[in-house]
Amino acid sequence: MPEHPTEETVDVLVVGGGTAGLVGAHTASALGARTVLVERARTGGDCLWTGCVPSKSLLAAASAAASARSAGRLGVDVGEVRVDFARVREHVRAAIATIEPHDSPESLEEAGVRVLTGTVVFTGPDTARVGERRIRFRTALLATGAEPAMPPIDGLDTVGALTSDTLWDVEELPGRLVVLGGGPIGCELGQAFARLGSEVTVVDAADRLLGAEDADAAALVAAALRRDGVRLCLGAQAARAEPGVLHLEGGAALPFDRLLVAVGRRPQTAGLGLAAAGVDLDGDGAVVVDAALRTSNPRIRAAGDVTGPPFFTHTAGVHGSIAATNAVLGLSRRVDPVVPRITFTSPEVASVGVGPAEAAERGCTVRRVEHATVDRAVVEGETDGFTSLVLDRRHRVVGAVVVGPRAGETLGELTLAVRRRLTAGDLAGTTHAYPTYDDAIVDAALGDVRARLAHPLVRAALRLVLWGRRRAAQRSER
Repeated sequence: MPEHPTEETVDVLVVGGGTAGLVGAHTASALGARTVLVERARTGGDCLWTGCVPSKSLLAAASAAASARSAGRLGVDVGEVRVDFARVREHVRAAIATIEPHDSPESLEEAGVRVLTGTVVFTGPDTARVGERRIRFRTALLATGAEPAMPPIDGLDTVGALTSDTLWDVEELPGRLVVLGGGPIGCELGQAFARLGSEVTVVDAADRLLGAEDADAAALVAAALRRDGVRLCLGAQAARAEPGVLHLEGGAALPFDRLLVAVGRRPQTAGLGLAAAGVDLDGDGAVVVDAALRTSNPRIRAAGDVTGPPFFTHTAGVHGSIAATNAVLGLSRRVDPVVPRITFTSPEVASVGVGPAEAAERGCTVRRVEHATVDRAVVEGETDGFTSLVLDRRHRVVGAVVVGPRAGETLGELTLAVRRRLTAGDLAGTTHAYPTYDDAIVDAALGDVRARLAHPLVRAALRLVLWGRRRAAQRSER
């Protein structure tokens, strides 16, 4: 009998109902473990409610508006483009509502996962409390995610600043929107609101956008944002905020109707009682894990944004599966270090592995193809982009950057190439459908193959082979 009437023992306690927690719970239950998932608000996490789904729905509406305005370049005139922001919001909500059932408590229950609403507080290395309920677990999975970070700017807490979490409550299109942060979130949302009709200014302390991405890719995004009417204030440090005005160091003042803060995210670990559980955190408050997603407590794993960057839904899902499998079966599967990333601006920026800037110091070669030479880009009038392959000394693909329409779809093949250590010859020898933006991959790979064929030693060997074949042909003719 339990020592307490509300005490129970489970195989797996999953803390958090975002992507990592959902995948982890489904995986653990599928493996036969008695699984309980605890979520304090609503299952689905950032991706469903405030991240991927609403943001990409908004970007779709913004892209439609931009395409309509620029249709004249293809000989199609559509007249004045009007944006009904209320209907745009309806589209966003409809997308969330369509996807929500897949992440719902009902879906989890059907998969054999018991769902509890509340906040988990660990009381020991193998015990936790959810309200008055006490839970003893054989293993636990931490998946509490991350939240928007707020910089220490004087007055920021007095101006009703928006974040990627609260932006979706805005009912009217802001006339003047200032975006603090030139990373992926700031660029995506800044461009989207400019295309929908806001007067947008993006502010960043760095001297360029997308600091983690290839500099040439970032330059193309900056040019695209400017074409869409976005004002860029780069190398600019925010000093203080007051209602309706963001003041920059040096005296410049940016008036706004709404201020969006998009300077990054931080793991949500406060209030969980992790010290009692023996779970270590790093200096940024992220749960410290090893390559098999074990924490300092061997009973507890962690996955997703709570372990720190990169803050991607796709890594959260994969890591949730790995952590749950390891926990239930006692395995030590390691996370895959090859992680693709995409910034969903127009043009998209998709990257994986070693970047072009790192190539020389690693002894690698970069093969780059401008999309101005790619037939699909030419016929669509979308030639501002490029594809770069980073190849090691054995001509294996170790990294790639693609800038252009649907670059994220192109990245799948290149991520597999990096992971499976495929060569440029493997890519060049694979039949690709024509005409697609993937032609750039083939052209870049062929460029490497042809460069190898042009090497003096290879040319000498080829001449020797051809001389031998000619001699053999002459003998056969006698």
